[in-house]
Amino acid sequence: MTTGDRTTNNPHPHSRIRSFVMRAGRMTEGQQRGWDVGFPQFGLTLEQGPLDWDQTFGSSGKRVMEIGFGMGDSLVAMAEAQPDSQFVGIEVHRPGVGRLLGQVIERGLNNVRVYAEDAVPILQHCITPHSLDALQIYFPDPWHKKRHNKRRLIQPDFIAMVSEKLKVGGLLHLATDWQPYAEHMLEVLSGEPTLCNTSPTGDFVPRPTWRPETKFERRGARLGHGVWDLLYQRLTIASASPSQAPNPR
Repeated sequence: MTTGDRTTNNPHPHSRIRSFVMRAGRMTEGQQRGWDVGFPQFGLTLEQGPLDWDQTFGSSGKRVMEIGFGMGDSLVAMAEAQPDSQFVGIEVHRPGVGRLLGQVIERGLNNVRVYAEDAVPILQHCITPHSLDALQIYFPDPWHKKRHNKRRLIQPDFIAMVSEKLKVGGLLHLATDWQPYAEHMLEVLSGEPTLCNTSPTGDFVPRPTWRPETKFERRGARLGHGVWDLLYQRLTIASASPSQAPNPR
């Protein structure tokens, strides 16, 4: 697997540890309708190869990718609030994709596209280097048990690959409600020399205004649960200091 300028030799590429488990489950009638009607209009596939953003959306705009959008609420809210931006979501669970597409159709949005596939091969084969203005991953599975920590999505090789896809000054935004995972994320991101933490204290940032607060998040707040946001920027060179990085949006 190639991640940035680093190559990991894997003689069994299909044995890669995945950060997700495919859950069985039937779609609701609305989710199925969203999938049937929406995917032919707004769906993207690995087989289509490198994504031409401007041709796909029919115009130019800020390019934002979200990995693991779940049921799609925050992605739809951001797309509706930023109609001139281009949003591409990646989610393996089809009920969530169907629900997202149903909302896209209902709200008349034309600035959302979706992959219903594993994010890693999409990043490897469909997203060209230095093409993203922002990449966001909100509340990925923390894999709480220590023996399962190796399944966490946020790992050094993955972050190196993600960083390569960002434009200089592009943003990588992560959020989690599991403190041990937040600390793990901070350690991994701090170890990537092409990224700079935008936090003045070198750790976490308050929730940025562009990330919608979810119902789950509000419920957690009432119960006293914390949420940790990390916001990093892509540097011009690995040795650039934080003061040399562009300001966040």
